[in-house]
Amino acid sequence: MAPEARDDLYLLYRGPLASCNYDCPYCPFAKRVDPPELLRADRADLERFAGWVEATTDRRLSVLFTPWGEGLTRSWYRDTIVRLSHLPHVARVAIQTNLAARTGWLSEANPQVAALWATYHPGQVTRDRFLGRCRELLGLGIRFSIGVVGLPEHHAEAVALRAALPPEVYLWINAAEGHVYTAEEEQRWTALDPLFGDSVRPHASLGLPCHAGETAVSVLGDGTVRRCHFIKTPIGNLYDGTWRAALQPRPCTNNLCDCHIGYIHLKPLHLRDVYADGLLERIPVAWPLPAQPRPAHR
Repeated sequence: MAPEARDDLYLLYRGPLASCNYDCPYCPFAKRVDPPELLRADRADLERFAGWVEATTDRRLSVLFTPWGEGLTRSWYRDTIVRLSHLPHVARVAIQTNLAARTGWLSEANPQVAALWATYHPGQVTRDRFLGRCRELLGLGIRFSIGVVGLPEHHAEAVALRAALPPEVYLWINAAEGHVYTAEEEQRWTALDPLFGDSVRPHASLGLPCHAGETAVSVLGDGTVRRCHFIKTPIGNLYDGTWRAALQPRPCTNNLCDCHIGYIHLKPLHLRDVYADGLLERIPVAWPLPAQPRPAHR
């Protein structure tokens, strides 16, 4: 990916899909089943969005799909990622996934553009099976990061996963919502993910300048454009063109920002410099970091 340009636009797309094949106790959408009419609407919305991406060639676009549920078990997300990955004006297309679905379809995608933000959920899938998916992605040449929710009961699995992954694969740790970390706990998780400090405490954001609403936007299935997922006020619509005039510098109106897909756009944090062309799939540009601690097998 070339250096960021003035016409770059990051789009975080979320359609109505909310179903998931996992039942993680820390997720409100666990084992949710979407009715057929919602799935049809989600598919139609995604097709419309993909058409818009194809037609919008005056911008260099980067797309991250952030479904409430699991998208890659649905053929239309797989097909759309392949489709968008071959467009010359699309710099990146990525999706958040539990990596439960098959991966062979990615052989049809452009590996320079398609990427995955994957999360390992102990208790939902065996480590060996999950690592098998990782090996498939490595064989296909697809960029991906792996994450774990930083709950105490996940630590041993996270250590084992880090030891089993090749050094070039970034393992990130998300601070668990509602969990207060002791200094010792923070140190243990930071030994696995040197960037855990960005996640462990919410970032004060009120009044701070943010790329959200300027060069990054949130898009809903009906085309509603918001500055980010966490500020609900619409600023335009993708399909009537009002999004163009809406793009402008804005200070954050929330007191705190505690989600990675939000705070990476806060300008004072300079996290676009940290992730660069790995911003959407959550891969630091300088990974592996110098002197990265490598935990031993346990």
